[in-house]
Amino acid sequence: MADKRQDGSGSDKKDYGTNEVNIDEVMNNQDCDTAICEAVKGLDANRYATKKTVAQGMLDIALLTSNASQLKYVLQVGPKHEFYMLLLVLISVSIILQLLVGLLFVVIGGLDLNDDADQPSAVVLNDVIVIFIFVISVTNIVISAFGIEYSNNPLILERLNYINSEYLRKANNTAS
Repeated sequence: MADKRQDGSGSDKKDYGTNEVNIDEVMNNQDCDTAICEAVKGLDANRYATKKTVAQGMLDIALLTSNASQLKYVLQVGPKHEFYMLLLVLISVSIILQLLVGLLFVVIGGLDLNDDADQPSAVVLNDVIVIFIFVISVTNIVISAFGIEYSNNPLILERLNYINSEYLRKANNTAS
C-alpha cells in the first residue's frame, strides 16, 4: 500500500526525520505496533494530572508533618535555641506555603484539561505551584542547615539539669 505524502510528492517513503508526529496518521496506519497504538489511545491527560496531583499531595503531607514536628520541638526548646526566631519564622512560612499549595492542588484537581477554556488556568496554576514548591524546598534546606540536630543536646542537658536539681533538692530536704 503506497503512502502519499501530504506535500503531494507522491513518494512511497515515509519521512521519519521530522520531529512532528501526526497522531491520527499513526493511529490509522496499518503497520502500527499495537502496543504503541494502545498506549497512545489510552493516554488520558486528566488521569495523569490527577495521579501527579495525588502523589505531590502525599509528599506535601509528609513534609507538613515533618515541619509540624520541627515546630513543636523548637517551641519546646524555646528561646534557648540559638536560632529560635529564624527557625520559628522559616518553619511557619514553610507550613503556610504548604497549605497554600494544598489549596491550589484542590483547585487544579477540579479543572478539566480536555476543556480548552480550563487549559490556560491549569498552566498558570501549575507554574505557581512549581514556584511555591521550589520556595518550600529552599526554605526546608535552610531549616535543615540551622537544624534541629544541633539543638538536640541543649534539650537533653536541660532535662538532665532539671532532674539533677530535683534530686539534689530532695536529698537536701531529707538530710535536714
